[in-house]
Amino acid sequence: MLEPSLDLYGETFERVEAVLADLLVKSHGRYALIVDRKGFVLAHQRAVWAPKPPSLDSLATLIASNHSANLAIAQLFGENAFHESVQQGTDVGTYVEELGTEALLVTVFDGSAALGKVKLFTKLAVERIRELLAEERGPAPTLELDQGWSDGAVALMDGLFGKRTQP
Repeated sequence: MLEPSLDLYGETFERVEAVLADLLVKSHGRYALIVDRKGFVLAHQRAVWAPKPPSLDSLATLIASNHSANLAIAQLFGENAFHESVQQGTDVGTYVEELGTEALLVTVFDGSAALGKVKLFTKLAVERIRELLAEERGPAPTLELDQGWSDGAVALMDGLFGKRTQP
């Protein structure tokens, strides 16, 4: 089973989300996403004024696939990688910057955002997120399910499907 390659949780996750929100305000972007190279959405923010986004899971998968294809193209020319990519249409564009070996930062913008500002503030966000990830210490929190949780789950299942009968 595929699992995300970068875990964001707790205070680090909250700080990263704040960086993404700040990126959208400063760049006038619509959406900001952290996508791992397998195509998982690790974090995302949406500008208050932005329309409902397309499926973020689909977008993340396509962004990761496109990045892999661009990596292969770069290697054909003797480059290790293309560290950023821009796709710009009539009404919408994407700017993708490597966040490290595990993930990408994607900024989706429209015609009201200047590409230079999108690139500048995305690069600054990448630097800040890298700092936050470097500060992260300790193992991920563990999930502990106590008897109260178990009793609640049984009650919920009984409510949905009826009481169990003992064999």
